[in-house]
Amino acid sequence: MNIHFFWKDVLAQNREKLEAYFHPDAIICWHCSNERYTVNDYLRANCEYPGEWNGHLERFEANGNQMISVVHVFSNESSASFHVVSFFTLENDRIVSLDEYWADDVEAPLWRKEMHIGSSIK
Repeated sequence: MNIHFFWKDVLAQNREKLEAYFHPDAIICWHCSNERYTVNDYLRANCEYPGEWNGHLERFEANGNQMISVVHVFSNESSASFHVVSFFTLENDRIVSLDEYWADDVEAPLWRKEMHIGSSIK
């Protein structure tokens, strides 16, 4: 499976192409919101999400049938920005399980700013 093509289709909300990446019985879990999806549910949640999206792959690791990606996802309207860490398990080059952790990109909280610790990553 080509991770670049997968994320291109996720961001484009391309239902037809996305479905081909998954085994029909795949399970997708979004842990931060405690949601477990079938492939059809995942396709609806992703492809019917409002707005237009863009992003870029920041990190990718693969080992056998396991892959991990870190992607910065943001709306074209600049109203939302996320980082998503995804853990893929593949069989015959198709996703059988996908565990994702979506986090909103936000500023550091005031209590840490007041401590004068850390610095910006970018």
